[in-house]
Amino acid sequence: MTLRRCSVLATIVLATTSAAFAQSSASFSATPFRFTQQDGEGIYRSVCAGCHMPDGRGATGAGTYPSLVRNAKLEAAGYPVLLVVNGRKAMPSFGSAMTDAQIAAVVNYVRGNFGNAYADKVSADDVKAARQ
Repeated sequence: MTLRRCSVLATIVLATTSAAFAQSSASFSATPFRFTQQDGEGIYRSVCAGCHMPDGRGATGAGTYPSLVRNAKLEAAGYPVLLVVNGRKAMPSFGSAMTDAQIAAVVNYVRGNFGNAYADKVSADDVKAARQ
């Protein structure tokens, strides 16, 4: 096969692959993934516990996942809301995968469990405002 034929073949393969990828990307982003759990404990157990552990103590291994136990950083309710919505460092953003009500529920669950006793609750409206 000549260099010219290889070049033409490579161009055809690249154009076909790029078009297929663009089509699959468009359909993927058109229907984003959403978590189905609605209560804070259910969301925590199915989403958060994988990194922060079921007991909230965090872990170190492939990464460092902070403990949520008696965590003073959770006192300001806006802080965990922003982390869940936008992510930070190794923590991914869950803003596109959860509704405002789901984020409020999981933040309230964490702030009221694992030795945390922060009584002020986050509302879906608080999360909505944090997204803007």
